[in-house]
Amino acid sequence: MPSTHALTHWDSPFVNFRDFAFPDGRGHGHRWVHMKRFRLSAGAPDDQNLLTALLAHPEFRDTYDGAGVWLEPRHGQWWADRITPDAYLPVDDATATGVIRSWAAGGVGVPAGLAERLQEAVYTPIHQATSRYVLGDLPDDAHHDYGPIHVEFHELVLVDRRAGVLTLLVAADD
Repeated sequence: MPSTHALTHWDSPFVNFRDFAFPDGRGHGHRWVHMKRFRLSAGAPDDQNLLTALLAHPEFRDTYDGAGVWLEPRHGQWWADRITPDAYLPVDDATATGVIRSWAAGGVGVPAGLAERLQEAVYTPIHQATSRYVLGDLPDDAHHDYGPIHVEFHELVLVDRRAGVLTLLVAADD
């Protein structure tokens, strides 16, 4: 089993829709995108083992409720131990982009500045990734004791072996 040393946490960019002016004054819908980027070690293992390393990494323990990373066994709205590498389904560029685009538009579209930021921070890394995964459906009993805490929660894992980066991308609304 690979250790978390296959991944070194690099940074955690955050895109808050609230920072952009929506025409109706409330179109942001409390939406945001949080990315956790990890550098891959030299000779990084195959994708399944990278997913295993990600799930074991302390940065994975984040409920995305503003409390930050905890030692508690929660991830998003789920018990972390209920998420396995097999829960991540391989997807192509168009599918991964479509998941985020349809959620981001939220029926109201996005302002030009936000569209540019999403292109730079989200869609370009999706396109450049050498492989992409979406967190599939988990059983209802996978929700932790105060989950679900988000209206919508979308999660992608992007592996870019050329750049040596794995990105855990969470897009949600409160």
